[in-house]
Amino acid sequence: MRINAYLIFNGQCEAAFNFYQQCLGGTLQAMMRFADAPAGEDGQPGCGPIPAEYRNRIMHACLAVGDQTLMASDTAPQFPYEGIKGCSVSLNVDSIAEAERIFAALSDNGTIQMPLGATFWAARFGMCTDRFGVPWMINCEADKEGH
Repeated sequence: MRINAYLIFNGQCEAAFNFYQQCLGGTLQAMMRFADAPAGEDGQPGCGPIPAEYRNRIMHACLAVGDQTLMASDTAPQFPYEGIKGCSVSLNVDSIAEAERIFAALSDNGTIQMPLGATFWAARFGMCTDRFGVPWMINCEADKEGH
């Protein structure tokens, strides 16, 4: 069994996942649009009736980083967007330098809830919400690179 985060955006999924690939590395394995879905019997995309202004939105995105996967989509009109609430994407990294780099990138044009710093449980820990409204927790338990 694998547990993967699946984020929902309101038309920003493509920009967000291009940004995450820059910040986290990895490979964008999928970036499918609603317009890419095969047509159903009614001629609409197989995912149901999608208004023209939604067809260029992302139906499914997948970013693979190592053996981990982050997935997402844009919302469809029948599911009003309410933002991402009550959870955070938690990243555990092996070095203070990597924690600092990722935290700086994700918090750029976002908001910082807890600055990155030493805690009683970690060499570095910080919390931010990125420019797309996604909450992140960056954790480096010990600096395994010894810097």
